[in-house]
Amino acid sequence: MGKRLIQQRRGRGSIFQSPSFRYSGEAKHITVSDKETTGVVKELIKVASHSAPLAKVVYDNGKENLMIASEGVKLKQKVSVGNKEIKQGNTIKLTDIPEGTTVFNIELKPGDGGKLVRTSGTSAKIVAKSKNTVTIVLPSKKQKIVNAECRATVGVVAGGGRTDKPLMKAGNQFHKRRAKQQLYPITGGSKMSAYAHPLGNKRSSRKSKNKPTPKNAPPGRKVGMIGARRTGRKKR
Repeated sequence: MGKRLIQQRRGRGSIFQSPSFRYSGEAKHITVSDKETTGVVKELIKVASHSAPLAKVVYDNGKENLMIASEGVKLKQKVSVGNKEIKQGNTIKLTDIPEGTTVFNIELKPGDGGKLVRTSGTSAKIVAKSKNTVTIVLPSKKQKIVNAECRATVGVVAGGGRTDKPLMKAGNQFHKRRAKQQLYPITGGSKMSAYAHPLGNKRSSRKSKNKPTPKNAPPGRKVGMIGARRTGRKKR
């Protein structure tokens, strides 16, 4: 007899999908030609889908765009795209940014709008440059080589220190998760009754049923210990 697992409810077409209809829009670099474009920050907004505040920028060509706000940004501040001036909030190609500069919202492919370093209070640093590539150090201290034509914003993401203040009670965590339609609280399978979960048992301290999930298991069967992504010693 099957069991109604929470893992199955979180699958395709589930109630835990992100409520994108409540979001203000996608925060990314504006798509422009090689010409320099200047804009003015008209509004600073908070969106549940981002940990950092967003800046609504109106450009000279009349386009509006949402970008991740840099630390110290203010209303009516001028920001540019394509300009080589190293100024906080400006979006520049990595090849034009000198070594040692802190950047965020870095593109992985030229024109994708920015994929790396977007969380509040984070930044990456450019450490080396070659003809076609640029090496950056991510907040995790890991080095990554990126195409030199990719763009990034100069500065540090606004909203730093967000995690310094403790949540204090479970209710605050509940409302924080609910804003993004995330599952909370999460109950372990071994704490459930046997009828509710394959690992459930009256004597929940028994660990004999905990087995790593098979790699080829379908979504409904992926319960218990998470299957290892890889084995062996980690290569640096």
